[in-house]
Amino acid sequence: MPRSGIVGAMRIAKPLLLVSTPLGVLGGMYEAYRLAGGLVILAAAFVTLLGFAALTVVHTVRAEQAAERTRINNSGGSRGQ
Repeated sequence: MPRSGIVGAMRIAKPLLLVSTPLGVLGGMYEAYRLAGGLVILAAAFVTLLGFAALTVVHTVRAEQAAERTRINNSGGSRGQ
């Protein structure tokens, strides 16, 4: 059964974003080097900082979800108690 609509579009969009975003960042860093030379170091530091912040948020959310699952499993599977 073919997928259509948003789900079908997401099957295409996710891989495109996963490939095109890093390529765009690398292209931007190259152009920043051509335009301003040493300022590319600041741009790379900023991109690294944003990446670290995103990873921190993902790690926190996953840790909280795991703690919630553990709490639910230890309480016998009933929510809200």
